[in-house]
Amino acid sequence: PACLFFWLVILVWMRPQNLEAMVAQSTTLLTWCGFLVACSVPFVLFASGMRSWVVHLGDWYGIEDSHFRFRIELIFDWLSIPFVILAYLLCATIASFAAKYLHREAGYGRFFLLYALFLNGVVIATLAGTIELLFAGWELVGLSSALLVAFFHERKSPVHNGLRVWSIYRISDAAFLIAAVAMHHVRGEGDLAQLLRWSAQSGTATPLPHGTLLFVGILLLIAAMGKSGLIPFSGWLPRAMEGPTPSSAIFYGALSVHLGAFLLLRVHPIVEQSLIVSASTVGLGLLTAIMASLASRVQSDIKTVLALASLAQVGLIVAEIGLGFQTIALIHLIGHACYRTLQMLRSPSLLADYHRLENALGRRLSNDDRRQSVGSATAQLERTLYRWSLELFYLDGWLNALFVQPWIVLFRSFDRLERRWHDFLVGGSGIVPLDPSYRVTEWEDE
Repeated sequence: PACLFFWLVILVWMRPQNLEAMVAQSTTLLTWCGFLVACSVPFVLFASGMRSWVVHLGDWYGIEDSHFRFRIELIFDWLSIPFVILAYLLCATIASFAAKYLHREAGYGRFFLLYALFLNGVVIATLAGTIELLFAGWELVGLSSALLVAFFHERKSPVHNGLRVWSIYRISDAAFLIAAVAMHHVRGEGDLAQLLRWSAQSGTATPLPHGTLLFVGILLLIAAMGKSGLIPFSGWLPRAMEGPTPSSAIFYGALSVHLGAFLLLRVHPIVEQSLIVSASTVGLGLLTAIMASLASRVQSDIKTVLALASLAQVGLIVAEIGLGFQTIALIHLIGHACYRTLQMLRSPSLLADYHRLENALGRRLSNDDRRQSVGSATAQLERTLYRWSLELFYLDGWLNALFVQPWIVLFRSFDRLERRWHDFLVGGSGIVPLDPSYRVTEWEDE
């Protein structure tokens, strides 16, 4: 994936006459090559008799005569190998689809450049053997996701929604970073392979103290909540549908939305050892599944329906991880990613499929054919539930009130202090103040 990224940088910079053909062929060829290499790794492990393979590539940073260091390690095991094969397979499929879907699009080269950046991030995060390398891949995935949500930057709505996605990712990334710092503070390193080996050898014990275990577990759960759109961070997921259909399929139907679940699978010894973390994981997963299932039934566009349907399944996967069913969760994740990718790619043809179904039946489908029973619920309860589901349970408003607005107030106070300090130093006004009319509502679509 790194070779693909740098080659696409050269192509986009040089802009040859047959740019589209060269970009499509390069992307397809190198992605399928990566897929074949990933498929060969299980045979290597089987031939050598190893259950896992840790590749040490050196140290980013280390202190002599001390155990404090940042390692660069890749780990190939029961979790990383299936996920990286899935990533290559789905990315290669999406590349073939996008080459035709985005034909003559103004941002054709830019899309595939961000696509290659995303593939790099997924592969790095999947194969990371240390928490800091996992964080690096995590950041690349978040950056490419936000930029592709804002892909059509000539319009106001995609840019605002891309900024909203990026702001939620910042909360998730901050929690992840604090967890990594805490692990380094206690152990001097963030070696995930050693953590997994310790868990396998001792059965239940982990090399972290109980207090640190709970603290790190909660932070990693918050990181997974933000990346996978669990409650209360679910409001950004429908906004992410502003991007092109290929990016929506690979990000929010297949890989990116499952990355939070992958993180919990990777650190499952920490989740298992804390009852509070396990119970919180199960509760958040089930609540997210119920909320997304209700909201998906009342939306008016197919991409939002599929995004919320994906979120419902991700909630169930997270609940399975909290209950300790790691293998079932991994199988569920792989199957759902493949199925949802197919649905996302077919979403532009939904109207044609609907007309084809009507022609086959020989009549127009009536409301009675599509009506679903609400059981014994009263009409008032039905209307209330419909309104809350249609508004995604007002999660965006709560996020504005609890997270966005307090930070804006804080930064405005910093801005006033900075201007006063600058005026004191230079003896006059030189910094342009923030627009006092700016409000959080400007983030919303008018």
